[in-house]
Amino acid sequence: MEETKYSRRITHREEHQPKSPRCDAAEAEAPSPSLPSSTTAPWREDNQVILVNFRKEILPFIPKEGDGHGREEEEEPDGDCSDVLIVSDSTAIAAHNEDGNVALLGHTYLVRATLPDGLSFTAYTCAGELPSCAFGFNSNGVAFTLDSVPPVNDEIVAGAIARNFVSRDLLEAKNLEDAMRRICSPGVSVGHSYNLMDVRGRRIVNVETASGNRFAVHEAGATPFFHANMYRHLQVKQVQDENSMSREKRAAQCSVDSKETALSLLGDTADDKYPIYMTGPTLHTLCTVLVDLDKETMTIYKGNPKNGEMTLILPML
Repeated sequence: MEETKYSRRITHREEHQPKSPRCDAAEAEAPSPSLPSSTTAPWREDNQVILVNFRKEILPFIPKEGDGHGREEEEEPDGDCSDVLIVSDSTAIAAHNEDGNVALLGHTYLVRATLPDGLSFTAYTCAGELPSCAFGFNSNGVAFTLDSVPPVNDEIVAGAIARNFVSRDLLEAKNLEDAMRRICSPGVSVGHSYNLMDVRGRRIVNVETASGNRFAVHEAGATPFFHANMYRHLQVKQVQDENSMSREKRAAQCSVDSKETALSLLGDTADDKYPIYMTGPTLHTLCTVLVDLDKETMTIYKGNPKNGEMTLILPML
C-alpha cells in the first residue's frame, strides 16, 4: 500500500479495546485549574483526543456564541457523505463519497490492524478518531460505509454509547448478522446510517439506527439506492438538511446502472450550491471509494471519481 496525499499506511496491533465507552456532555469539562502546570497540558491533549470521538454527540448542545441555546443544526457542518448501492445480476457495488471539513485534507489515514485473535481490518480514519467514521472492511468479509443522519437534539441520549465506538466495534463483526447486532444496540446515544456488505454472500443492506433501540433495514437490489445525510426509511425527528435534500433530488434525476455511472453520479457538480462532489469552501470530498463485491475489492479514487483516477485497489479477502 503506497503512501498518498490522502492516505497513509499505519500498521499496529491492538491489545486492549474499550467495549462500551459512553458519552455524557456533563463530563466534557475543562481540566481543573488546581492541576499542576506540568500535568495540565498533557491532560488537555489527551482529553481533546477523547472529545473528538464524542464530538457528534456533544456539538449540538454547544450554544451559539451569545445566545445561550443549543443548536438544532451546525452553522458550519463538518461532515456529509453520499452513497449509491446496487445489487443486480450483473453488478454488486457500493460507491461512497467521504465528505468532510476542508481542514481534514491531508489528515486522513488508512489503518491496517491485526488483532490478537488473528482478525485483521483496514479502515479509513480521520486524525485523532477511532477507525472508522468513514468506511472499512475486515478479514471476515464484512465491509461498510457510513452516512451521518443528524437528528434533532431531543433524539440524543446522554450517558450512552457514541457512534465512533459503535463503528470501531463493527470492524470486528464475524458476519452480516453479527454486524447488524453490533450497530442495533439499545445503548447508542444517537443514530447513524450504515451500509453493510457481506462480501462472500454478495449482499448489501442499508441500516438506519436511532436511540431507543430503533432501526430499519433496506436490502439493496437492482434499483439504485442513493443515501445522503437524512433518514430515508426510519421515522425519526431530524434536522431538515437542505444540502442532503438537494443531493437526493439530483440523484433522482440521474440514471445509474453500472460502476461507471455510479462514479459519475458521485462526481456530479450540476448544483452549484450543493453539489454531490464537494470542493469547498467548508465541505470537501476527501475521497471516493468503490466496493465491488464480485471482484472482492475496495478501490479508492483521488479527485473527482468520474475521472477514474484510482489511488489504491485493496483486496478484501
